[in-house]
Amino acid sequence: MEGARRATGIPALEPSQERQTTMNETQKSESAVSSPALKGNKVRRKLSAEKKFQIYLEAQRSDQPVGDILRREGLYAADLTRIRDQVREGALERLSARPGKKPQMVPLESYEALKRELEKKERALAEYAVELTMMQKKANGGSWER
Repeated sequence: MEGARRATGIPALEPSQERQTTMNETQKSESAVSSPALKGNKVRRKLSAEKKFQIYLEAQRSDQPVGDILRREGLYAADLTRIRDQVREGALERLSARPGKKPQMVPLESYEALKRELEKKERALAEYAVELTMMQKKANGGSWER
């Protein structure tokens, strides 16, 4: 162990100091069990849209290294790439939108109900059209054998 310390540039400790600085086995097992990362549970932090945009703007400025920003926020480079893609997609979506009122989506149940009502009214209209034709022929004294 002394060789490893010397290779890293840390001076070797006296044996009495080394015992004091290391955890005993029960402390190690307790800390391993209490750590969520070691249990297999990943702690995922949700960032708000505002926070993502703030990180994006900071990364775009060149006055601070991107690595420092990522370390401070606890993010990986892939996370920043994902944030940049989301900002780009959002901007393109917003800029490509046409001015005016946006069409609203109707729930499927409402759509089906409206469709059934329309079909019912179309059938009634067709029946009334046949009745109207028959009434016109009777009023004109016309025959059915034309």
